Amino acid sequence: MNLAAILQLGGEAALIVGGGQVAVRRAGTLLAAGLQVRVVAPEIAPQLTALNLDCRERAFLPGDLAGARVVVACTSSAAVNDEVTRLALAAGLLVNHAGQAGAGNLRFPAVLERGGVTVAISSGSELPMLAQALREKVALSLPAELPLSVWSAQRDAALGLSAGERQAAMNDLRAEIRAAVGLGA
Repeated sequence: MNLAAILQLGGEAALIVGGGQVAVRRAGTLLAAGLQVRVVAPEIAPQLTALNLDCRERAFLPGDLAGARVVVACTSSAAVNDEVTRLALAAGLLVNHAGQAGAGNLRFPAVLERGGVTVAISSGSELPMLAQALREKVALSLPAELPLSVWSAQRDAALGLSAGERQAAMNDLRAEIRAAVGLGA
């Protein structure tokens, strides 16, 4: 069973074990979320060394997990990925096993951010191309801009009203939001 959640991990430490193209993509995701990223791999892609990362060009050591909150195992060795994942899970860390998603406890969804709204889509299995296609489909229907601050102010004002007025104001707000995203009342 999966728990869908948006995690606020800005400032936390992340460890990427692997230095190839998967590591490059994951580093971008983690940096964009505000994590401090360390990469450990015998060979590190130039794109990684160009980023604001702590790169250590060597083999993984179990002590590398110390201080990490998020771990990504993305080497070309299934055995190394399995070992990193096993150790990270035993330490209670969030871990993504790039070669076998079900082995870890963290998956990276396809994400769409627009107009102050974040939509994350996961296929629930190892089909990232399905999640990416669905993200493109959702992008076609999501307005470029949404008046979130206006709607938040309307909601806050409604919460201060009497019960009957509050319900009417919330119903009006609900109808306005549904219309803005192309849904009927």
